[in-house]
Amino acid sequence: MPNHLERETSPYLLQHADNPVNWYPWGEEAQTLARAQNKPILLSIGYSACHWCHVMAHECFEDAEVASAMNRHFINIKVDREERPDIDQIYQTALYMLTRRNGGWPLTVFLTPDQKPFFGGTYFPKTARHGLPGFLDLLPRVAETYHVRGADIERQAASLLKSFVNMLPSRSTGGPAFSEQPLARALAELEDRFDSANGGFGDAPKFFHPTELEFCLRRYFAEDNHEALHMAAFTLKKMAEGGVYDQLGGGFCRYSTDPFWRIPHFEKMLYDNGPLLRLYADAWLTTHDPLFEQTVDETAGWVMREMQGSGPQGSVDVQTGNKGSAGRRTTEGGYYSTLDADSENEEGKFYVWDLGDVAQILSPEEYAVVAPYYGLSGNPNFEDKHWNLGITQPLADVALHVCISEEEAQLRLASARKRLLSKRELRVHPGRDEKILTSWNGLMIKGMARAGRVFAREDWVRSASVAVDFIRSTLWRNNRLLATYKDGRSHLNAYLDDYAFLLDGLLELMQAEFRQTDLDFAVALADVLLEQFEDTGEGGFFFTSHDHEKLIHRAKPGHDSATPSGNGVVVSGLQRLGHLLGEFRYLQAAERALELFYPSLSHYPGSCCSLLIALEQSLSPPQIIVLRGPADALAEWKDALRRASPCSLVFALPAELVGLPASLSKPAALDNTVNAWVCSGEKCLPEITDLQELLRVSEIQGKIRFPFNK
Repeated sequence: MPNHLERETSPYLLQHADNPVNWYPWGEEAQTLARAQNKPILLSIGYSACHWCHVMAHECFEDAEVASAMNRHFINIKVDREERPDIDQIYQTALYMLTRRNGGWPLTVFLTPDQKPFFGGTYFPKTARHGLPGFLDLLPRVAETYHVRGADIERQAASLLKSFVNMLPSRSTGGPAFSEQPLARALAELEDRFDSANGGFGDAPKFFHPTELEFCLRRYFAEDNHEALHMAAFTLKKMAEGGVYDQLGGGFCRYSTDPFWRIPHFEKMLYDNGPLLRLYADAWLTTHDPLFEQTVDETAGWVMREMQGSGPQGSVDVQTGNKGSAGRRTTEGGYYSTLDADSENEEGKFYVWDLGDVAQILSPEEYAVVAPYYGLSGNPNFEDKHWNLGITQPLADVALHVCISEEEAQLRLASARKRLLSKRELRVHPGRDEKILTSWNGLMIKGMARAGRVFAREDWVRSASVAVDFIRSTLWRNNRLLATYKDGRSHLNAYLDDYAFLLDGLLELMQAEFRQTDLDFAVALADVLLEQFEDTGEGGFFFTSHDHEKLIHRAKPGHDSATPSGNGVVVSGLQRLGHLLGEFRYLQAAERALELFYPSLSHYPGSCCSLLIALEQSLSPPQIIVLRGPADALAEWKDALRRASPCSLVFALPAELVGLPASLSKPAALDNTVNAWVCSGEKCLPEITDLQELLRVSEIQGKIRFPFNK
């Protein structure tokens, strides 16, 4: 019989709806039952693309013996960490406090009926192995501990809750004025952690750290710091050449299991690929590396082909991984969340190759190029029996070895990639989690809009605008955002990241294609942020709104993780919107947040790069270029400025637009031509009516520089 998850929208929860475990979703019903029966809560947190979540599900949650013990001793709650990041953040942090070990997924935490954690871990096998206790043995021992050591648990919980309070940032009295010192210290930290041989920061497992890479690129654009540019560009090059990038279909997997970017954890996450699209586009502005342009093109193509709900799609059952009939047309326009790491219950099976299969698919001439280029001439690199494709030597070297021109090698490679991709499409596809998360959509909207603007791709910009329209029509109710949509149902009170990332995406989209509705939406989001999330006393923004469900902790995150800090992104967004509209209450809220987090920036700058970007904007207000004129005449000027520095804002506003705010309603030229207004903060240069003069002023050569006194 189905348990209590059968009416949920989360594909992850629905994967467990037929478990013999009597699962409940997070909510008052389960907690009331735990109090009434005086049972502890077994909280299990994961997500649909998580490999080890699947492993534990098969070993434990689908096992009748384990399920019987869970049902006997506990009230069992299953949570999708992507739908409830508020809960996940709390109990990941709690696990670290309890064990001094980092968490992960699946997260397994045991709580009192009033949500207080007292024991936990991550993955547990059914029976003990590899130094891990068996879940079947562990369950009765944890239950007994709850019943016989209640006083100890309460003392531990009181200490833990106090630690949560102490984690909140606090404003320093009489602290130093803002300076560039944290920016310099962060760059020094990143240089110290930088892997000069392989790119990236730190050792395996190797994550992308997009916020740190963005910070490095901005240091180059702002200060001409070539070491910062090298760290970013070299890392991006190594990632794009590696097996962590899907060499055939485009898009990046979640992380590399080795230091060389060769073997990924094969799940693909929307939240990685959105920021990476923007980073590769920005890096191309200054390097003009064709690999970066190719990576953007292929990744954007993958996003529109496989991760967006508008247009023809192949239907994938996220629970089984089976792909249905191609060409299904959906009416949704938002971006889906993830692709699974597994297909047919094997991680990476969809992506890896056997030599015999490759040789059979390709012509001998194609194979002669592909084998050395993708490392097929060496030993198997995945589980000692399969090959995961990654670039192992330059194509020019391959061409020289095969005694053909580089142009001929390029043609053979392109033909071979097309053949391999077509063959791969016939395999059982990984499952796709088709829930649409507002926050992750904000990240992808920004990535698609920025890439579309840099490379003059109207289809990418259109993809971003379609996603915005979907969110506005489906997830914006009564002037408030909802967090998630699936199967016609939008629900869950939105979080700081939902508002912050979407506001950030709108500010980028308006530069690619200005729409008054997007500006109105951005203002509405900013107003909710101030009304529902800001701590007006201490400064900064809580992760949950003032009217959110009461949990044991209300976080105010400043450190970056796999996604940027919501506080960092919202401060940057409010700064730019405030300067754009001349709205001082946005600027003041941003300043209060920076004052609150400035001690953290001073002590731990390398882990707060999104806040450092906001600090940079506070020290040097963003440069804003407003173009006015007839819509058809604007095209040339807009195209000339599309490669502007990511530190600048460029808005092309047709003269026909009416109802603009005063700050944007610049007077159009009297002779029906285009004019430009270049501003920094409250200061603007005189009107510019000649495009070449504007280019001289702004030096559009991959950067923009302005003759303002800083």
